[in-house]
Amino acid sequence: MAQETRPLVEGKYLEYLDKPLVREDNTIVYGDMNEKCILILEIMSFKDVDGKQMPKDVFIQVIDSKDPTKIIKQGKKEGLHDAFTIGLVWLDLALKAK
Repeated sequence: MAQETRPLVEGKYLEYLDKPLVREDNTIVYGDMNEKCILILEIMSFKDVDGKQMPKDVFIQVIDSKDPTKIIKQGKKEGLHDAFTIGLVWLDLALKAK
């Protein structure tokens, strides 16, 4: 069976650990669409820190890259750092699972 590959989006985008990291409004998507799953972070609320708006509640989802309706794991964390950290662990585990 031939592996399906998708063309890269034209233009420059941020990469972290050799995978695309894209933000649009309050949604952050991390991962390679050619892999089994990707990470989605949805910023649900903000808090004011020294006059700047910082993400407070973040909804985390690891989803199937071929079928976005298939949720592999989901949860919620306070703060973008904690959400991204746990999301990376979940994504790594999901990619290593058979």
